Amino acid sequence: MKSALDKYLPEQRIYIRTDKSTRFLTLNSKSQLFIGIIATLSFSWLLIATAIIGYDFLEARSDNQRAGDQKKSFEVRVNMLSAERDRRALEAQTAQEQFYVALDQISEQQTSLLDAEEQRRELATGLRIMQTKLQDAVKSRDIAIRNSDQLLAELQDANGNKKSHLGAAEELNKTLALVSQELRTTVKKREFHAAEAAKAKQDVKEMAFDAELAQLKNEHIFSRIEDAIEVSLSPLERALDKSGINKDALLSDVRRGYSGTGGPLTELTISSKGVGSSHDGIRASGLLKALDRINLLKIAGNKVPLSNPIRGSYRYTSGFGGRRDPKNGGWRQHNGTDMAGPRGTKIVATADGVISFAGRLSGYGRLVKIKHRQGFETFYAHLNSINVKKGQKVSRGDKIGAMGNSGRSTGVHLHYEIRIDGKPVNAIKYIKAANDVF
Repeated sequence: MKSALDKYLPEQRIYIRTDKSTRFLTLNSKSQLFIGIIATLSFSWLLIATAIIGYDFLEARSDNQRAGDQKKSFEVRVNMLSAERDRRALEAQTAQEQFYVALDQISEQQTSLLDAEEQRRELATGLRIMQTKLQDAVKSRDIAIRNSDQLLAELQDANGNKKSHLGAAEELNKTLALVSQELRTTVKKREFHAAEAAKAKQDVKEMAFDAELAQLKNEHIFSRIEDAIEVSLSPLERALDKSGINKDALLSDVRRGYSGTGGPLTELTISSKGVGSSHDGIRASGLLKALDRINLLKIAGNKVPLSNPIRGSYRYTSGFGGRRDPKNGGWRQHNGTDMAGPRGTKIVATADGVISFAGRLSGYGRLVKIKHRQGFETFYAHLNSINVKKGQKVSRGDKIGAMGNSGRSTGVHLHYEIRIDGKPVNAIKYIKAANDVF
């Protein structure tokens, strides 16, 4: 072993010269092997450390690149969602226009229904008159037949006693002439009444056919009106149910505010004749009640905040609940929903109400508050400008201001709150509930 080391690693001397002397350092085979091992290990460690540092650098760069890609993908997704929201808003507006068109069609069909029912009553009255005439004709025919039989009997009696009553021949001739005349008149009356009876039967058949046709038309009209009412009524009730609003209490409140009546006391009747008249009356009454409920729900939908406060493009930047404060980073309760968009974007009232505050308020900046029915109150904060004043009445969709960056805010956006009896609730639930209708 030692000879092999000496062969490959012969003894080496390192000379160290100074001004006064010369010294040397002897390195034997073992020393050279030890130094070589140390140098190899040091070089290997340097290579490994360099590789680790390079891998960490490449990994960090890859993570940054992935984060950038994810950010771009998120922005694309946000833009897609914004376009989808705008499309849904357009579809909601189109559905609302179709709803109003359906209401107009229902009104026209209701008028046609009342006209058809009036014609049906007139046909039924005419049928009753024709039946009366037919009965009178039958009675007249029976009377004529009895008179004819009586005259024939008198004629036979006169012929049997002809020989014993020669003195009454002249009177008999007169009687025969009268009988013949009466018989001819009776036959003509019978033929006339028979023709009248046949005509009356035909008229009865035609009236029955017309009545059946009118009934089929009424059934078709009823079905179309019921379908239109179902299409119009379901989205309104679904929106109120999704929002969690007490629908019955809201409708009762609306009824109290829209309860004026007047006019003469005239009972509403559809028809008092025919088998299906009672059923048609019940259906017509039910349709009128359904139309009244649609009108009440439409009015109720305008009284509570079931719409979007922004008329323009935007994106959600912060939701309802706990979050980190954008100013100091502390954990705070956020009572509203933040929606960011371009400065000056139109801000509208989400329901009918009265302006309870319009001005500046500490961290809210320029703020508008609106009081609505059922204890609802909405807040519109950080506005760039205000277009209403305190005490003013507004309707759903009226412009109340423009989006801005006033107050305690980090950028242009709308802070939108909904409160019920002073308690904040999640506004997103009410905005989403209205997407199917408004």
